[in-house]
Amino acid sequence: MRSRQQRMGVRHCRFSGGQPAVMPLFRATEMDIILLDIGNVLVTVDFMSFCHGVAVTGPTVPAEIFRKFCSGPIKNRYDKGLIGSGAFLAELAADPLVRPMPEAELIERWQGIFSPFPGADDGVAALETQGRIWIMSDTDPLHFASLHHAFPLLHGRERYYLSFRHGFLKSSPSAFIHVLGDSGVDAGRCILIDDREDNCRAAGEAGIRSVLFTSWPQALAALPSDDGGAP
Repeated sequence: MRSRQQRMGVRHCRFSGGQPAVMPLFRATEMDIILLDIGNVLVTVDFMSFCHGVAVTGPTVPAEIFRKFCSGPIKNRYDKGLIGSGAFLAELAADPLVRPMPEAELIERWQGIFSPFPGADDGVAALETQGRIWIMSDTDPLHFASLHHAFPLLHGRERYYLSFRHGFLKSSPSAFIHVLGDSGVDAGRCILIDDREDNCRAAGEAGIRSVLFTSWPQALAALPSDDGGAP
């Protein structure tokens, strides 16, 4: 039988010094908003296929394209909505590392880097029994348009918090503060599922719990259990 303190949502932990501490339990009934990442959670992401597909000849060129356009300042500006798709594509097309091609081919290659993540269908079905799924992703307009078209798991969600719309990356607590302010939901009702440690750390700074994703079985096992404690 659970104690009165357990029913009230607290548990005792004992640290190495022998002093007991009372810590809050996270009850499943409190977790009704699941902030769900897209890349490497719902889909796998293969930026290098894009880099190889657009590169001029040269053994180091694909890696240089990756550093310049798939990570770093240019991609961050695009993901934050500071530049539009036209400007981003123009920078790509003008770069000497990128071979000449029609814009339609450049877009097709940029969008063609995603494939289903193993276990995502069943994993999302399990999540839907535990809370409301809100999509939260650092992404750009071309990628999200392609993802939403190609992957039904993204259809019909209650809310979409996308970096290119609100201007924050998840590595900053500001992204999560924006979610809380925009939705009016208390941080204690939310949990983030994301594959990046820096994003999980930023969520924690905003008071939001997180699961660092590596696989669907691991993520589901890491969620709070029905009795309110850790699994």
